[in-house]
Amino acid sequence: MAEVENKNTKVGTVAILGLGLIGGTFAYALRDHKIAEKIIGIRVGRPSEAKALALGIVDELLPMEEAIGKADLVILSVPVNTCVEVLPKVLDLVENQMVIDMGSTKEALIKAVAGHPKRKRFLPAHPMWGTEFSGPEAAMHHVLQGKNFIICSKEDSDPDVSETVEKIIKKIGMNIVYMNGMAHDVHLAYVSHISHITSFALANTVLEKEKEEDNIFDLASSGFESTVRLAKSNPQTWVPIFMQNKENVLDVLNEHISQLRKFKSSLEKENWEFLADLIDNSNKIKKILDR
Repeated sequence: MAEVENKNTKVGTVAILGLGLIGGTFAYALRDHKIAEKIIGIRVGRPSEAKALALGIVDELLPMEEAIGKADLVILSVPVNTCVEVLPKVLDLVENQMVIDMGSTKEALIKAVAGHPKRKRFLPAHPMWGTEFSGPEAAMHHVLQGKNFIICSKEDSDPDVSETVEKIIKKIGMNIVYMNGMAHDVHLAYVSHISHITSFALANTVLEKEKEEDNIFDLASSGFESTVRLAKSNPQTWVPIFMQNKENVLDVLNEHISQLRKFKSSLEKENWEFLADLIDNSNKIKKILDR
């Protein structure tokens, strides 16, 4: 296993499990910023692995045990249900390697390895970036700068793990946000997970009511297109997220339904002043997002 050069923010070898949009994009960032000397893809038999190799996202593909044995840093970028299953197996193979994940839920993952003897070599993490596309072909260069990178429960990881990851993230140009796993899942339900449910539901509404596909294509404005963009997202990614964060998602979904009922009521009762108040109140979000 190669030595980690903290002062130069370099990691000898990185092994990545999951070579799709996020794993591939992070691999590009490590390569573009000259952080990793070598990137190994962990081979588990997915077609995406060969594509990632062909695209130059990774230098080689190796079985999990061999890849982890050669790595300084292991990155897990797989669906959250898979991550819960595979993380304990990865930690079983770890000696002094560092392990981070990229998942959109945290509480279930942290609980899954709470008693593991190598728990302190793991740092729960989540880059706040993504698109509606999936697979290694969707991975992008130079898109993570200025984006937030959440680190969860830092105090439960070895200091050298958190310090090295922090240096890497800062070198990439991302902003670090700290929170615990429970808070992460609550906040993500409100700012990410509900957005996807809303997009899926709106797409289904239009598909149900507008039977002429040409009309949808010809008449849809840019506002509609941006609102339903997330409806292109992969169900294999999002169903596990909703499963693991069910209670928080239900909480925000109930509030969202309550807000929709207010709009419905104002229209039914022709209460235009109330409708204007609802829209005016929603405009406050612009000041927050434009900070």
